[in-house]
Amino acid sequence: MHKHEKEVEGILDSLLRTELFAVLATKAPEYPYTNLVAFAATEDLNKLLFVTTRSTRKYLYLITDERASLLIDNRSNSYTDLKDAMAINAMGRVREVDREQYPDLGEIYLHKHPYLKDFFSSPSSALLCMDVEKYILVTQFQNVVELDM
Repeated sequence: MHKHEKEVEGILDSLLRTELFAVLATKAPEYPYTNLVAFAATEDLNKLLFVTTRSTRKYLYLITDERASLLIDNRSNSYTDLKDAMAINAMGRVREVDREQYPDLGEIYLHKHPYLKDFFSSPSSALLCMDVEKYILVTQFQNVVELDM
């Protein structure tokens, strides 16, 4: 791995560990559809996890088309964001976590979001996993770096 790739991975790791929420974009019948989700990343950054109820539109859209993206950013809603904010666009395919992986991946999710334990444990909720294919990191509002996973 090149020095530059290690730097990018370090920034990705930092943002994915500190930020709590992401915007999930799915494909709806007529338009893209977005939702705010609480997420967690696996240590290797290859998987992003989130929970939803199976009765939601986002769940329906994801079982119809598994392709999705998650936008994670650290903006502060200030003019300084033009130079300080960073954003990650994670792109990949989303699947419901199977029962064999549920304990390990669920532990990762609940470690970051312990206050969501009841929601996570509800029989109507599904733990979803994005298998990340690519990250796009934007810094200083216009510097763009892509990292294939």
